[in-house]
Amino acid sequence: MSTDVWHEIFNFANYSELLPLVHNSLIAGAVLGLVGGLISSFVMMRDLPFAVHGVSELSFAGATAALLLGVSVVAGSLVGSLIAAVIIGALGAKARDRNSIIGVLMPFGLGLGVLFLALYHGRAANKFGLLTGQIVAIDTPQLKWLILTAAVVVVGLLVIWRPLVFASTDPELAAARGVPVALLSPVFMLLLGLAVAISIQIIGALLVLSIICTPAAAAMRVTASPRVMPLLSMLFGFVSVIGGILLALGGSVPISPYVTTISFSIYLVCRGIGAWRNRHGWVRRAAVAL
Repeated sequence: MSTDVWHEIFNFANYSELLPLVHNSLIAGAVLGLVGGLISSFVMMRDLPFAVHGVSELSFAGATAALLLGVSVVAGSLVGSLIAAVIIGALGAKARDRNSIIGVLMPFGLGLGVLFLALYHGRAANKFGLLTGQIVAIDTPQLKWLILTAAVVVVGLLVIWRPLVFASTDPELAAARGVPVALLSPVFMLLLGLAVAISIQIIGALLVLSIICTPAAAAMRVTASPRVMPLLSMLFGFVSVIGGILLALGGSVPISPYVTTISFSIYLVCRGIGAWRNRHGWVRRAAVAL
């Protein structure tokens, strides 16, 4: 790799002067990492990574429509996410039906987004940022909306936490015990839609899975505790986003490659730890049996 290419990826000249420029992004990134890590626990428990991608495509379409119309991109992203969440939550009760619906929604949402971007003749950075994220895209009004939306997601999850965990791990038994499984699904999808919408403001529409899925996937490799796993997932999400922002500040490429690389590296480490523990546990069990 040539020196010029390396400097485009990592360049820490005048770093202290650039750091104040991303004050809002660091706050937004911290909030996003924690909320994304928290909700990703349920995304993995409920086997919904594909749904996250589907919601992100319609969120992208809503954001690009807002960009074209000259209104709030945040509001457009929220509207698109909520429409997708309502459709998936209402029509996709069964896994097969849900995946079929998402498979239909994804290309439609992406196609609409591409159409709106083609019709938009403003700054190219605005187009690119919606797909791959922007490090300085968060102004003070957007930050307030992001924090408010994140608070709604967290409070909503806390309210439905216990029945949602029960319904996510054993839906048949939960339904038999009187848990409103059918109601929990659309409610959770709405919360997921809100989380995806705020994620797009930092990481972009294409790589939302690195924040909404990967942290919990990594945490599940090192613990099976329903209490420890969400905490680890939140930590991994926080480290991924904040680390990505701090690294991207010194380069000239979008933030998303940094965030996804950190997130994937954490996953590989956790997978290695899990494999090591399983191997040594098997050896110990075999020794005891002998």
